[in-house]
Amino acid sequence: MRYLLLPAALALHLSSVEAKVVSAASSGFEVASEAVVQASPERVWAALAVPATWWNPAHSWSGDAANLSLDLKSGGCFCERWAGGAAEHMRVTYVQHAKTLRMAGALGPLQAHGVAGAMTITLEPAATGTRLTLRYVVGGSFPGGLDRVAPAVDGVLAEQVGCLKATAEKR
Repeated sequence: MRYLLLPAALALHLSSVEAKVVSAASSGFEVASEAVVQASPERVWAALAVPATWWNPAHSWSGDAANLSLDLKSGGCFCERWAGGAAEHMRVTYVQHAKTLRMAGALGPLQAHGVAGAMTITLEPAATGTRLTLRYVVGGSFPGGLDRVAPAVDGVLAEQVGCLKATAEKR
Protein backbone atom coordinates (compact mmCIF):
# COMPACT_ATOMS: atom_id res chain seq x y z
CA MET A 1 0.00 0.00 0.00
CA ARG A 2 2.84 2.40 0.85
CA TYR A 3 4.18 2.08 -2.71
CA LEU A 4 0.80 3.02 -4.15
CA LEU A 5 0.67 6.21 -2.08
CA LEU A 6 4.06 7.50 -3.20
CA PRO A 7 3.10 7.95 -6.88
CA ALA A 8 -0.20 9.50 -5.81
CA ALA A 9 1.58 11.98 -3.53
CA LEU A 10 4.07 12.84 -6.26
CA ALA A 11 1.25 13.31 -8.77
CA LEU A 12 -0.46 15.70 -6.34
CA HIS A 13 2.68 17.83 -6.05
CA LEU A 14 3.31 17.73 -9.80
CA SER A 15 -0.25 18.87 -10.46
CA SER A 16 0.58 22.02 -8.50
CA VAL A 17 3.60 22.77 -10.73
CA GLU A 18 3.02 24.92 -13.79
CA ALA A 19 5.56 23.89 -16.44
CA LYS A 20 5.99 24.98 -20.01
CA VAL A 21 8.35 25.08 -22.93
CA VAL A 22 8.68 28.86 -23.28
CA SER A 23 10.45 28.64 -26.63
CA ALA A 24 12.17 25.98 -28.72
CA ALA A 25 14.25 25.99 -31.90
CA SER A 26 16.84 23.63 -33.33
CA SER A 27 19.58 25.78 -31.78
CA GLY A 28 18.09 26.16 -28.30
CA PHE A 29 15.17 26.21 -25.91
CA GLU A 30 13.85 27.76 -22.72
CA VAL A 31 11.71 25.88 -20.21
CA ALA A 32 10.11 27.16 -17.02
CA SER A 33 8.43 25.60 -14.00
CA GLU A 34 6.63 27.45 -11.24
CA ALA A 35 4.98 26.41 -7.98
CA VAL A 36 3.76 28.04 -4.81
CA VAL A 37 5.38 26.29 -1.85
CA GLN A 38 3.65 26.32 1.54
CA ALA A 39 6.90 27.31 3.27
CA SER A 40 9.04 30.40 3.80
CA PRO A 41 11.78 31.33 1.32
CA GLU A 42 14.35 30.39 4.01
CA ARG A 43 12.84 26.91 4.33
CA VAL A 44 12.71 26.40 0.56
CA TRP A 45 16.34 27.59 0.29
CA ALA A 46 17.40 25.14 3.02
CA ALA A 47 15.70 22.29 1.16
CA LEU A 48 17.22 23.38 -2.17
CA ALA A 49 20.69 23.11 -0.61
CA VAL A 50 20.25 19.35 -0.10
CA PRO A 51 19.35 17.81 -3.50
CA ALA A 52 19.86 14.34 -2.02
CA THR A 53 16.50 14.83 -0.26
CA TRP A 54 14.45 15.87 -3.29
CA TRP A 55 16.14 15.06 -6.64
CA ASN A 56 14.67 11.98 -8.35
CA PRO A 57 17.51 9.41 -8.43
CA ALA A 58 16.28 8.18 -11.83
CA HIS A 59 17.74 11.43 -13.19
CA SER A 60 21.23 10.91 -11.80
CA TRP A 61 24.24 9.08 -13.23
CA SER A 62 24.64 6.83 -10.18
CA GLY A 63 20.97 6.06 -9.60
CA ASP A 64 21.30 7.26 -5.98
CA ALA A 65 20.28 10.79 -4.98
CA ALA A 66 22.40 10.45 -1.82
CA ASN A 67 25.42 11.01 -4.10
CA LEU A 68 24.25 14.53 -5.05
CA SER A 69 25.48 17.74 -3.43
CA LEU A 70 25.05 21.47 -4.03
CA ASP A 71 27.45 24.09 -2.70
CA LEU A 72 25.44 27.34 -2.58
CA LYS A 73 28.28 29.78 -3.22
CA SER A 74 29.68 31.40 -6.36
CA GLY A 75 31.85 28.76 -8.02
CA GLY A 76 30.09 26.03 -6.04
CA CYS A 77 29.25 22.72 -7.63
CA PHE A 78 26.01 20.82 -8.18
CA CYS A 79 27.92 17.55 -8.20
CA GLU A 80 27.48 13.81 -7.98
CA ARG A 81 30.13 11.48 -6.59
CA TRP A 82 29.98 7.70 -6.36
CA ALA A 83 32.43 4.81 -6.15
CA GLY A 84 34.32 4.85 -9.42
CA GLY A 85 32.83 8.04 -10.84
CA ALA A 86 31.85 11.67 -10.49
CA ALA A 87 29.97 14.33 -12.45
CA GLU A 88 29.70 18.09 -12.33
CA HIS A 89 26.11 18.72 -13.34
CA MET A 90 26.26 22.51 -13.01
CA ARG A 91 28.48 25.29 -11.64
CA VAL A 92 27.02 28.05 -9.41
CA THR A 93 27.48 31.48 -11.02
CA TYR A 94 25.24 33.73 -8.88
CA VAL A 95 23.78 33.49 -5.39
CA GLN A 96 21.50 35.82 -3.48
CA HIS A 97 20.63 33.97 -0.26
CA ALA A 98 17.04 32.71 -0.13
CA LYS A 99 16.22 34.68 -3.30
CA THR A 100 18.17 33.64 -6.42
CA LEU A 101 20.43 30.79 -7.51
CA ARG A 102 21.94 30.72 -11.00
CA MET A 103 23.97 27.82 -12.35
CA ALA A 104 25.66 27.11 -15.67
CA GLY A 105 25.84 23.69 -17.24
CA ALA A 106 24.30 21.06 -19.44
CA LEU A 107 22.24 18.48 -17.57
CA GLY A 108 22.22 14.74 -18.19
CA PRO A 109 22.64 13.62 -21.78
CA LEU A 110 23.06 17.25 -22.91
CA GLN A 111 26.57 17.11 -21.38
CA ALA A 112 27.85 14.98 -24.26
CA HIS A 113 27.01 17.63 -26.86
CA GLY A 114 28.06 21.16 -27.79
CA VAL A 115 25.50 22.96 -25.64
CA ALA A 116 25.56 25.47 -22.82
CA GLY A 117 22.81 26.01 -20.29
CA ALA A 118 21.87 28.55 -17.64
CA MET A 119 19.41 27.69 -14.87
CA THR A 120 17.93 30.37 -12.65
CA ILE A 121 15.90 29.49 -9.56
CA THR A 122 14.09 32.36 -7.86
CA LEU A 123 12.21 32.43 -4.57
CA GLU A 124 9.70 35.21 -3.92
CA PRO A 125 7.42 35.64 -0.91
CA ALA A 126 3.80 34.83 -1.81
CA ALA A 127 0.55 35.16 0.14
CA THR A 128 0.61 31.47 1.06
CA GLY A 129 4.35 30.82 1.19
CA THR A 130 6.96 31.12 -1.55
CA ARG A 131 6.70 31.37 -5.32
CA LEU A 132 9.41 29.06 -6.68
CA THR A 133 10.38 29.61 -10.32
CA LEU A 134 12.94 27.58 -12.27
CA ARG A 135 14.03 28.72 -15.76
CA TYR A 136 16.51 26.75 -17.86
CA VAL A 137 17.85 28.21 -21.11
CA VAL A 138 19.96 25.98 -23.36
CA GLY A 139 21.68 26.78 -26.65
CA GLY A 140 24.09 25.07 -28.99
CA SER A 141 24.39 22.08 -31.27
CA PHE A 142 22.47 18.86 -30.66
CA PRO A 143 21.82 16.03 -33.17
CA GLY A 144 18.34 16.49 -34.60
CA GLY A 145 17.91 19.87 -32.88
CA LEU A 146 17.39 20.98 -29.30
CA ASP A 147 13.69 21.60 -29.93
CA ARG A 148 13.34 17.81 -30.07
CA VAL A 149 14.43 17.37 -26.42
CA ALA A 150 12.86 20.49 -24.89
CA PRO A 151 9.61 18.75 -23.80
CA ALA A 152 11.54 15.94 -22.07
CA VAL A 153 13.81 18.40 -20.24
CA ASP A 154 10.73 20.42 -19.26
CA GLY A 155 9.11 17.29 -17.80
CA VAL A 156 12.19 16.26 -15.82
CA LEU A 157 12.67 19.73 -14.34
CA ALA A 158 8.96 20.09 -13.51
CA GLU A 159 9.26 16.81 -11.62
CA GLN A 160 12.25 18.15 -9.66
CA VAL A 161 10.35 21.34 -8.78
CA GLY A 162 7.45 19.20 -7.53
CA CYS A 163 9.80 17.10 -5.41
CA LEU A 164 11.53 20.21 -4.00
CA LYS A 165 8.12 21.67 -3.15
CA ALA A 166 7.10 18.47 -1.35
CA THR A 167 10.37 18.33 0.59
CA ALA A 168 10.24 21.99 1.67
CA GLU A 169 6.64 21.61 2.81
CA LYS A 170 7.56 18.61 5.00
CA ARG A 171 10.45 20.37 6.82
